[in-house]
Amino acid sequence: MGKKKALIITDGSRSVRTAALLIKQALVDYRVKICPAKKFVGNDLLPMDIFFIGCKKPKPKTFLYLSQMLSHINLASRKCGLFGLTEKTTKYLLSIIGDSEAIYGEPLLVPEDVTQDTVNKWLKNVIKP
Repeated sequence: MGKKKALIITDGSRSVRTAALLIKQALVDYRVKICPAKKFVGNDLLPMDIFFIGCKKPKPKTFLYLSQMLSHINLASRKCGLFGLTEKTTKYLLSIIGDSEAIYGEPLLVPEDVTQDTVNKWLKNVIKP
């Protein structure tokens, strides 16, 4: 059996990309694709075992398609990790993921000086069986 697959959807901002790269680095048992929301297509999610969504500010314009799609798709068997730079942002991400029924835990509030250790600890709760 091949490696599990993970998708990280970001708003493309530098700080969120940094966090996405730390997530990718921690997912050693996964084939990881980082995708800016403006290049995301719904079919990208279908083969994924787990996916992550991260943004700097609530309601980025590039997330319009993603948020609409998540309100019309059932992802009940998929795990999802959410990460953002502010509490408002993580609340926004929780609001767009709810209808999809994806399995998610506590979002990661990304500090400016986010470390690999911080990401690794958070991921244990996202990936847990």
